Amino acid sequence: MFVKVKEVADLVGISVRTLHYYDEIGLLAPNSVTESGYRIYSQNDLSVLQQILFFKELGFPLKEIKLIMASPDFDQKEALEVQRKMLLEKRRRADAMIEMIDKTIQNQKGEIAMSVKEKFEGFDFSNNPYEEEARKRWGDQAIDKSNEKIGEMSKEEQEVLGDKFDTIYRNLATLRNQSPSSEQSQAGIEEWFIYLNKIGNYSLDAFKGLGQMYVDDERFTRNIDKYGEGLAKFMCDAMAIFVDEKK
Repeated sequence: MFVKVKEVADLVGISVRTLHYYDEIGLLAPNSVTESGYRIYSQNDLSVLQQILFFKELGFPLKEIKLIMASPDFDQKEALEVQRKMLLEKRRRADAMIEMIDKTIQNQKGEIAMSVKEKFEGFDFSNNPYEEEARKRWGDQAIDKSNEKIGEMSKEEQEVLGDKFDTIYRNLATLRNQSPSSEQSQAGIEEWFIYLNKIGNYSLDAFKGLGQMYVDDERFTRNIDKYGEGLAKFMCDAMAIFVDEKK
């Protein structure tokens, strides 16, 4: 059974343009193209597309999906097993968060009392999903140094650090519609640079590279933009300007 690109788009719920883009970047090529230019997909193509969408649901960027699936060691059945485990873990964490939200609502209504510990039981920052990517880009030294510094801090110091992180991002979110080269924008980005070097060892080049990752890696973009749409792009531009002016 073969289907046209429009039928695939309607079946899956993605745009025709997305399928064209997947073809352009070599992620998913159609089985054939008609003389009139219509892309035709086979059942095997649809299985590959399903695999791609599973990876996307798990937060993998397209570049990484392409590398994984192009590997000679890639096995679809094995990948499905791994994806299933990852989705189960994602569901477990989501269920824990929902349960905590429900308890928080009850607490605010005065129906139950929550301890400080209970308010944060659903959060798990023990594994950083971006650490492996950072190690690939800049090596182990900066990341290990950051982990070492954080590990030496008391719980109270780590909480203060977390609050500072949130404050910096909220401030930058209020500036995101300004020019990234403005005095206020650059002051906010300098505060971010100083903060990062309190917990790690970021050179100017590493700092600029980090900013570029904010827009290159959709996982970063999605999480940063929770503070305000367009914040990731603003920070990328402001960090590049900051570095260029310091050199």
